Amino acid sequence: MTDSKRFFDLGKSGLTRRTALKGLAAGAGLMAAPGFVRYSQAQSSAPIKIGFQAHRTGIGAAYGRWYEKTTNAAVKLINDAGGINGRPVEIIVEDDGTDPKRGAEVVGKFASQHKTDIVFGTLFSHVVVGSAPTAGELKIPYYVVSEGYHVASGKLNRWVFQPGITDVRSQVTSVAPWVAANLGKKVTMIYPDYAFGYDHRDYFAPAIKAQGGEVVAQIPIPPTESSFTKYLPQIPADTEVLYHVMVGPGVLTFVKELGEFYGSNKPQLFGFIDSLEAVDINSPGLEFLDGSHFWEGSPRYAQANDSEAMKAYRAAVGIDDNGASTTDAKDVSTAAHMFGCWETLYVIKKAMEDSGYKGPEDRAKLVEATEALTEFKDGPEHPQGDKTFNGKIHQVFGHQNISKVEGGKLNVVHRTSIEDGMYEPEGDYTTQPL
Repeated sequence: MTDSKRFFDLGKSGLTRRTALKGLAAGAGLMAAPGFVRYSQAQSSAPIKIGFQAHRTGIGAAYGRWYEKTTNAAVKLINDAGGINGRPVEIIVEDDGTDPKRGAEVVGKFASQHKTDIVFGTLFSHVVVGSAPTAGELKIPYYVVSEGYHVASGKLNRWVFQPGITDVRSQVTSVAPWVAANLGKKVTMIYPDYAFGYDHRDYFAPAIKAQGGEVVAQIPIPPTESSFTKYLPQIPADTEVLYHVMVGPGVLTFVKELGEFYGSNKPQLFGFIDSLEAVDINSPGLEFLDGSHFWEGSPRYAQANDSEAMKAYRAAVGIDDNGASTTDAKDVSTAAHMFGCWETLYVIKKAMEDSGYKGPEDRAKLVEATEALTEFKDGPEHPQGDKTFNGKIHQVFGHQNISKVEGGKLNVVHRTSIEDGMYEPEGDYTTQPL
């Protein structure tokens, strides 16, 4: 592969974080030039404050930690290149405990106490659903990185956006044809018993039916469950594909108990990597997963055809070729999801620049500028791939990856098109008053 854009230093020292950051800035067209407006030259040198609603504790803590690392890496790059509208970006973090009630309180605190310009970064769907009404009441833009269909459904409000990661409905619609053609058509679903799981339940069933398949059983499991042996006998004997998506502290136990239950006589397994985010797939007891398949948003393991922008992004956020921290090989990232923080921040930057955003008095303009966006090109700002954005439902659409566990790694075997995940919108936020 040639390094035509010189994102990398491929000498003896290899790729470094410094050269990666330089390459990202250059590829994004962000390097300072003569006459470039630095912070002190902007109309206001006061920082743009972004309230980061983080899952530092609770069942989302592993995600929250890596979302925070990714956010800090992106903001450093943005600030090194001059900030947004010539102003530095400041991230203010509040822990929501992965709890919807506390999440709403955090949104209120950002608006009234910290006086942030926007709120950003929420993952778990029940927290988004619980927090969104407060964002609407306070008229503060709320950019989530959640995957749930709740934003695209039109059931939240005009102040809520999901522009950096695709939603579950799009994801399952994209992968269903491949599952039916390659794994089987009689599917049992195991999913968490809350909003995120319900999106899988409600949208995978019709998607697989459209491919001539059927869901033969649906088994919801509380997200705080610590043992799963009582649920596994509910799996019908004629199951050809076991579709699993679990989150929370018990995911490792879930997979191990699944292996103990089936032994070598198992159906085909198709999981969403949520079941193993931040978990080493080579952990003892997970040999059962060899040969199985997973959905991934962005691949955990470096792939042979990774773009220069993807390589530079991985270096900037500090993950190695195995998707673990470059400083601790045991610290496995949430790579399939955390790229959404990086890409969302660049969407925010673009919308603030398009609207000429100066402060909270321009929040309505920021909403309208975000709604006016239509596409994001593959590159340093969007390393996961190109995307299209539907401003009416505040949702982005992109590519999905299906990876196979083989040789102790996840190797991408299929990448969907953007069109594979498109669906008819059910709402239009732009009709709501600001």
